[in-house]
Amino acid sequence: MSIIQRIKEIEDEMARTQKNKATMGHLGMLKAKLAKLRRDLLEPNSGAKGGPGGEGFDVTKVGDARVGFVGFPSVGKSTLLTKLTGTYSEAASYEFTTLTCIPGIVRYRGAKIQMLDLPGIIEGAKDGKGRGRQVISTARTCNLILIVLDCLKPLTHKRLIEHELEGFGIRLNKKPPNITFRKKDRGGINFTCAVQNSKLDLDAVRAVCSEYRIHNADIHMNDDYDIDDLVDVIEGSRVYIPAIYVINKIDQITIEELEIMDKLLHYCPICAFHEWNLDGLIEMAWEYLDLVRVYTKPKGKLPDFNEPVVLHRHHCTVEDFCNRIHKTLVKQFKYALVWGSSVKHRPQRVGRDHVLHDEDIVQIVKRI
Repeated sequence: MSIIQRIKEIEDEMARTQKNKATMGHLGMLKAKLAKLRRDLLEPNSGAKGGPGGEGFDVTKVGDARVGFVGFPSVGKSTLLTKLTGTYSEAASYEFTTLTCIPGIVRYRGAKIQMLDLPGIIEGAKDGKGRGRQVISTARTCNLILIVLDCLKPLTHKRLIEHELEGFGIRLNKKPPNITFRKKDRGGINFTCAVQNSKLDLDAVRAVCSEYRIHNADIHMNDDYDIDDLVDVIEGSRVYIPAIYVINKIDQITIEELEIMDKLLHYCPICAFHEWNLDGLIEMAWEYLDLVRVYTKPKGKLPDFNEPVVLHRHHCTVEDFCNRIHKTLVKQFKYALVWGSSVKHRPQRVGRDHVLHDEDIVQIVKRI
């Protein structure tokens, strides 16, 4: 029996099983089996470790951040790339005009943002249909995903694309679950939770762990999570990427419908053909990328405000800043002088662990 048929059988059994405390362990085992089969489908040679592979498109990562356009064929991804970046991506009135990945660059607030126009995906892309595996492999490397939807059929498409990306280990607009998972040599499964009456109990956790042949482990949850989150932590190959739902072709709907769409979370209505609200889209993408610009200041000179060093919010210490400029700079580092909102005094002498804020000015002092 093929892997796809086994996946279908397990999905059917999960749909038939009632959800309650008694069936929690059984559902946990099925979900763990499903995750393992999906991993085998994506990477036939992968063992227990290693994330989903797939070839992806060979596009060199340039700039400070990478944004991928994902969507069904003929929703306006190529037109959007052409209007935003000036890079020509062929657009026509038939489906699957774009057959490979086309990159373009947007300069915004001193940062270079790489935009990728990916081919349209179809239902069943996560199982390898229609180059879907390559498209989603490339989407995994992005810092932000723009899911481009046609405004006349947004909700149905949105659910299908989310399902395809979830099946490939991409979690949209989620934070990694705060679950501590540690294997040990003996002592069985030890499960603790910081919340009373949690969704998971010891039997469900044991069922999931036994499916992965883990019989001794410490698992601690700092919040209330379900079986899917536990499976994600054990698999360890999930990526958590912010996403914006870009509703294109809004020239075809009424203002009342547009006002309803505008209230939804993570939504940005645009019209790529008429260039409506493209500025708003880039502004929203900048917020979701959460980048920090740091300006360099050579000794005795004015700061260079034209070419900032762009860091990600989670990695914006002085040490990260030094590594971004040159790997050898940290070895010669003595201290740094910082002007900006991250310090009390102007300038202030700081060490390599100091966290920088957006638009700080930094001068590095080396050892002699």
